[in-house]
Amino acid sequence: MAQIGFVGLGNMGLPMARNLIRAGHAVTGYDLNIAASDKFAAVGGVAATALDMACMGADVVITMLPARKEVREAYLARGGILASAPEGALLVDASSVDVETARAVAAAAQVNELSMVDAPVSGGVPAAEAGSLTFMVGGSDRTFERAKPILEAMGTTIFHAGGVGDGQAVKICNNMILGVSMIAVAEAFLLANKLGIDPQTLFDIASKASGQCWAMTSCCPVPGPVPSAPANYGYQAGLTAAMMLKDLKLAQEAAKVSGAKSPIGAAATALYALYVEQGSAQSDFSGIIQFLRGPEKAKDQGMPVKEAANN
Repeated sequence: MAQIGFVGLGNMGLPMARNLIRAGHAVTGYDLNIAASDKFAAVGGVAATALDMACMGADVVITMLPARKEVREAYLARGGILASAPEGALLVDASSVDVETARAVAAAAQVNELSMVDAPVSGGVPAAEAGSLTFMVGGSDRTFERAKPILEAMGTTIFHAGGVGDGQAVKICNNMILGVSMIAVAEAFLLANKLGIDPQTLFDIASKASGQCWAMTSCCPVPGPVPSAPANYGYQAGLTAAMMLKDLKLAQEAAKVSGAKSPIGAAATALYALYVEQGSAQSDFSGIIQFLRGPEKAKDQGMPVKEAANN
């Protein structure tokens, strides 16, 4: 079993690290948030008080961080991962960041004689807790094969997307599909309501017809049809609206740089920006249905409202 350093013990990182412990790995974790480190220690991990301590003697260092700024700092700063990880260690960044950052950090790792893959995930907090994440991995064939047994302790589906940065590229495209799909599903359920169709009836039919999609069958934005969906729990986040907005912005940045046309992705980004701005950053992304209902309905539910998309 491996000695693993795990950096970033938040909503996703903590259950991922716990599953590594359950698989028999020795895991030393680090997070700037002391409360997160305490939770990690409570599930059997060794909590480090500094980033370099998490890297000491590690065969593998895994990061699960919020955005590119934190990733670049963690890896490239003085006393960071590249300076602290032992020669020959494997580095795995499971964060969702831009392709340029993934490739820049991997190039710096190679200079330090360290192997690295970018391995962003899909599935959200429920899949992280269940150990059923999907990993989209970018890196050489050899490095992918080395990382795969470690990733299998946290996920059930491990895809090799291609070279360094390609994991992030696929993740960006995947989450643009998800964000756009959720808006379409939410609009359809709102239209069905106006037309007098019961939500369960729409779900039963559409989930078996051409409208079927993951956003509907796994994360239905209305309460009832999918018991495990955040809609049944006040839109407590699996994937926050803020994180969805971050990924949509990454997709738009990538589209601009590559010259790809993305008008629907741009519209989805604008809608999620409004939803986040009105105070729902930490709600589940499927809660955008509440925003699309409009201000009067939102007021009835006690929601903070600044602006509605259909005004």
